[in-house]
Amino acid sequence: MKKNTGKEYEEFVGAIQQSLLNAEEMSHLKNILVEVNKKIEDRNGILRQFDVYWEFNYGGYDYKTVIECKDYTSTVTIDKIDAFIGKTQDIPGLRLIYATKTGYQSGTKKKAEQYKIDLLIIREGIDDDWTTPDGTPLVKSINLNIIAQSPPKITSFYPFIDSSWLKSQSGLNIEDINNNFNNILNNEVFISNQVTGIRYSLYDLANSLADKIPDIKYGNGTYSETLSNSYLESADGELKIRIIGYKLNYQYSEPTVSTSVIDYSKELLGIVQNYSSGNKQMIFKDGQVK
Repeated sequence: MKKNTGKEYEEFVGAIQQSLLNAEEMSHLKNILVEVNKKIEDRNGILRQFDVYWEFNYGGYDYKTVIECKDYTSTVTIDKIDAFIGKTQDIPGLRLIYATKTGYQSGTKKKAEQYKIDLLIIREGIDDDWTTPDGTPLVKSINLNIIAQSPPKITSFYPFIDSSWLKSQSGLNIEDINNNFNNILNNEVFISNQVTGIRYSLYDLANSLADKIPDIKYGNGTYSETLSNSYLESADGELKIRIIGYKLNYQYSEPTVSTSVIDYSKELLGIVQNYSSGNKQMIFKDGQVK
């Protein structure tokens, strides 16, 4: 069995405190570095080790904070608070914080208040953290069912050329026009009504088939439409033939369904709870504090 040295918990508490400081976004507190396993010399020249430490300067004064971390399976006793007081009494100007996962025994709260020591419970999240004190559940995860519906796809298109117009076009090579239209993308081929001024591409036509065809079914199908005063033309208008309608084949695929789960509990770095007041904060891996 691996021995618990407490180092992992110290790193955990340091990461939590770094996130809390970063979240404050105060100009004078930016870029504060939280240090783990910090050694500070006391008034007697003795180096004292502290699990977590950070400092900042504000208004010409240095503010230094130390945290004593105890990864115990049982609650912290008052003698541990006494030891922390003795360890820091020869280093003036320190703000003192005690952190544990489990809580504190009777008497520790009063002793901590006498020496202005903040008692914190810093731990990983549990299921109960996703419920407010009055029993209101918090959103722990979101299940997203994403349905992607694609419009019908035109697989072939057959324009009906106006024969009377075709006869009037001397020297028109219909085969050349067909070949040229075959080399154009469907968003560059347009149907244009000369009376109404309505002009839409074959791409737009495909997107509208689901509305044009009542009770359209998934799979392959055909659709035809009669037109008047209309032309099939290229985007620049250089290719242009008069049509009286068209027929097309289409493929309409069933929607694809995918499920995505957002589990906020996996994004939770840890919980910080003030032992005296009971106030609790949720610290997330992306730096958010709630």
